[in-house]
Amino acid sequence: MDVQFINPFLDATKQVLETMAMVSPVVGKPYLKQSSTTAKGDVSGIIGMTGSAQGSLALSFSKSCILKIVSNMLGETHQDINDEVRDAVGEITNMISGAARKNLEAKGFNIQAAIPTVVSGKDHCIIHVLGGPSIIIPFETEGGPFVVDVCLSVVPRV
Repeated sequence: MDVQFINPFLDATKQVLETMAMVSPVVGKPYLKQSSTTAKGDVSGIIGMTGSAQGSLALSFSKSCILKIVSNMLGETHQDINDEVRDAVGEITNMISGAARKNLEAKGFNIQAAIPTVVSGKDHCIIHVLGGPSIIIPFETEGGPFVVDVCLSVVPRV
């Protein structure tokens, strides 16, 4: 995976969560995830992307983190991951994907996205469209940790 894809997703994540959920995520050190497909959180939003770069994006939230984010977004407290929380995860994934794709468009990439899929449960798996290694960008919030898991590759021009 090309490192030029890291900052657009890092910036988009911070922008969306600060604006929509009044949460200030603190970024950790990105690292390469090579083999494990086990998610880093309790609920994940996954979205496929195609165009001048293709692959997928996953956001994986700890339960405490997503409950705090959704509470801030909706102004109501949730005690568990339910349909409303899963819907919010899909929407957050969509918003972060859109903001990152807008940032990448400024660099000459034209990328479209699919509709997000949300998966929850302990030790659920994330298998990216490309199947190869991905970049994990860890974040910490006052509610707990989450990660952005990006697996994109530039499509060769013919």
